[in-house]
Amino acid sequence: MSVIKPFNAVFYNKEKVENLSFVICPPYDVISKEQQDAYYKQHALNFIRLELGKETPKDTARDNKYIRAKKTYADWLNKGVLRQDEAPCIYFYKQDYTYLGQKYTRTGFLALLNLNEDAGVKILPHEDTYLAARTDRHLLWSALKSNLSAVFVGYSDKMNVIEKIFLKELASHKPYLEAIDHDKVKHMIWRLEDPEKINQIADIMDGQNLFVCDGHHRLEVAHQIRRDGLKRYKNPTGREPFNFVMTYFTNMDSKDLQIFPLHRIVKKFSISVNLLEQYFRIDKIKSKTDWLILLARAGQNEHAFGLCNKDGLYLLRLKSKTLIDKMVQEGSRDYKNLDAVILKSFIFDQVGVSPEDIEYSKDPMEVITTVQEAKADAGFVLNPAQIKQLKAIALNDERMPPKTTYFYPKVLSGLTVYKMD
Repeated sequence: MSVIKPFNAVFYNKEKVENLSFVICPPYDVISKEQQDAYYKQHALNFIRLELGKETPKDTARDNKYIRAKKTYADWLNKGVLRQDEAPCIYFYKQDYTYLGQKYTRTGFLALLNLNEDAGVKILPHEDTYLAARTDRHLLWSALKSNLSAVFVGYSDKMNVIEKIFLKELASHKPYLEAIDHDKVKHMIWRLEDPEKINQIADIMDGQNLFVCDGHHRLEVAHQIRRDGLKRYKNPTGREPFNFVMTYFTNMDSKDLQIFPLHRIVKKFSISVNLLEQYFRIDKIKSKTDWLILLARAGQNEHAFGLCNKDGLYLLRLKSKTLIDKMVQEGSRDYKNLDAVILKSFIFDQVGVSPEDIEYSKDPMEVITTVQEAKADAGFVLNPAQIKQLKAIALNDERMPPKTTYFYPKVLSGLTVYKMD
């Protein structure tokens, strides 16, 4: 049985919703409370009502955000706000975006990932998950009997065969679905219905190591739903809907696959910069632009961090890599050389920074502003982890520290849904 298969996606009916940009939202795990409120106000049919419903003090076992999402989902299906595709397809997904003044395009596709180990699937995660988040998604997906947002997986295609299929068969046609998100990223979906082309793609995917880039909680929930489903069958065929999870696949060999770092904002950090000289060479930097350029340059050959506090901007460079084995007691060489691990071991653990005092941001300017406005004592800006590091950690069966990677752009929620009944 193949690693992937096409599916009949559920999506917004273009006759009912003219502009998808008003009704899509990011995946649940990157939506703040303020953003949740904004999406609720943006449109009465915004997908936020399914993806991340609001809780109320009056919630009960019979009336809560999961029950309300189930009712809303059924209502939208009955009224034709959402409709299911008539044919099983693979959905090519292109994202155009700008970062630091440079234009990028990331191309991938949405299909079902076979969770059955007998299919020869090797899916390699790189992050740990948390019970509360797993429970939340399990309750929601089980109530709706649907995958609302995709797991994000990377595959290898050095010859770009899959992208060439897209370019030849679909790219010159108008997208079937199109939306622009709040970050000005343009999202476009095309339907590939041709069984021959779908089989070509499936053949490329079979037998590969697949790396989980994002959506670790969603993947674990899909496995739990599969285990729940298998208990109901004496002789399962492996073709039951619960054997699959909606997944976004992208080529890890592509230069346009971006990993952003997640920077650390530390609420309480009263330690003098001079106390860090035991391990780091420290330079004070005058301008924000120079600070970021020098940090990126230093990160090419050494472990470096940008520090922002009330006194200004600093560049920290680890004095010697020989210190790493002394300070980091666990993990492989690949794990020990992660910047997130070094930051924690050499600074946070040494000065007693509590995890509760750390907030995260993908925007270094937000880090600076937060510190300058005295909302936090310090901010640490990191260089991004590399694809080769993610692969090495996953192949070692290890896990990166939380918030080590941030794949950008996010795969939107509300473009496609996998209905499991």
